[in-house]
Amino acid sequence: MGMKQPRPVTITGGRLVTPDGVHEGVIRLVDGAIAAVGDIAAEDGDEVVDAKGRLVAPGLVDFGVFAIDKPAFHFGGITRAALMPDQAPPLDLPSRVSYIAKSGKPDLWVHPLAAATRGLEGRELAELGLMKEAGARGVATGRRWIADSGAMLRLLRYAAMLDLVVVAHAEDGWLVGEAAATAGEMATRLGLPSAPAEAEALAVARDIALAEMAGAKLHFRQITTRAALDLIRSAKVRGVAISCGTTPAHFMLSDLATAEFRTFARLSPPLRSDADRQAVIDAIGDGTIDVVASGHDPRGPEDKRLPFADAEPGMAGAETLLAMTLTLVRDGVIDLARAFELLAATPARLLGVEAGQLRKGWEADIALIDPDKPWVVSSARMEATAGNTPFDGQPTQGRVTALYKGGVALSQERESKICPECGHEFQGNGWDGIDAHWRAKHENVMPYEKAWPLLSSGNYPG
Repeated sequence: MGMKQPRPVTITGGRLVTPDGVHEGVIRLVDGAIAAVGDIAAEDGDEVVDAKGRLVAPGLVDFGVFAIDKPAFHFGGITRAALMPDQAPPLDLPSRVSYIAKSGKPDLWVHPLAAATRGLEGRELAELGLMKEAGARGVATGRRWIADSGAMLRLLRYAAMLDLVVVAHAEDGWLVGEAAATAGEMATRLGLPSAPAEAEALAVARDIALAEMAGAKLHFRQITTRAALDLIRSAKVRGVAISCGTTPAHFMLSDLATAEFRTFARLSPPLRSDADRQAVIDAIGDGTIDVVASGHDPRGPEDKRLPFADAEPGMAGAETLLAMTLTLVRDGVIDLARAFELLAATPARLLGVEAGQLRKGWEADIALIDPDKPWVVSSARMEATAGNTPFDGQPTQGRVTALYKGGVALSQERESKICPECGHEFQGNGWDGIDAHWRAKHENVMPYEKAWPLLSSGNYPG
């Protein structure tokens, strides 16, 4: 099931992001696939799109999200997402996996990660073979670590037979318990229940040993500490088939972000020390970390408007994934080719799908990106089902201006908007800045919370 591309599209005037660098060139999309890349010309009947010097990059492949949130994904340039099994009910049956595998089409490919154990309880293995046949692209332990080493070894051996990657949560559950923060000065000052950062390294050490025994492909979804990264770096040198990821929160923020008890910074794993944050950046730069993912986990007020220790962990990360990763490019940690290896190529390879690169014959999932476009992250105006971002209010750069899934345009850059009350023009993308403007100028006419749905839908009576 998919959208049919009505006619060929040729994108000119862009800078193509390829594995060997960024090059000026042209890309042609035909029947949902990339037909040609490079020094080519449009053909008769093509729709010609002028990229106006923007980046032409593969659509992002977000590895390990907890919710499917199409508006947020499309805003962030995400065309494929690997969904974690922590759903209600869990993805521990073939029928559930099959439903999820079809759920996002035609404008988003959802790749389900099957639950490793029944009910995600960490004991009895789920029906992995049948779930692979139903569309599972990997198997995951979920939000928690499998404490039973025997069960974990059986899982890794079974997954190796099926040629499925195992996606593991890397925290020793016995040490972590109900902790809400990393043990250290900040947690002590705030009086928060905490766990030592070493809980991550202990889990990683055990699972690396088991993966070596089983000959399995193992991916640690989020690695956030120097000690764990050192273990992974050493294992890779030995030739162990492991990979690991992280999220922008863990290379942009440290546990100092919890100082005001703001629950948008309540994450799992929790934010770490600044030394660990820098170690994550170094590991992205030297290739130890293979994937940067959003960890998209939108949480509403019922989960976040609570005391810090009682709030649910998680962040809405899809919309900020690209912009925050581009900070590493501007800081000289990585180049653009490496950025899209982290965001698209490697996640696609782990899932076994022909996507994530501008390669002839592969799916025409394309993002046009202005890497310098400034914007301010606003929790109140996010496309996600909830705005729980730890980056609220932060100025950043880099926006998707057009997105294609299978050669079909999903979004185009929006024109600036005009305030219907005073005629003020909002420069840039759509209604950027409307919240502050409205509250300052027109709150007495209509409260912003009532005005915004009318403004965004074009139904404001003005």
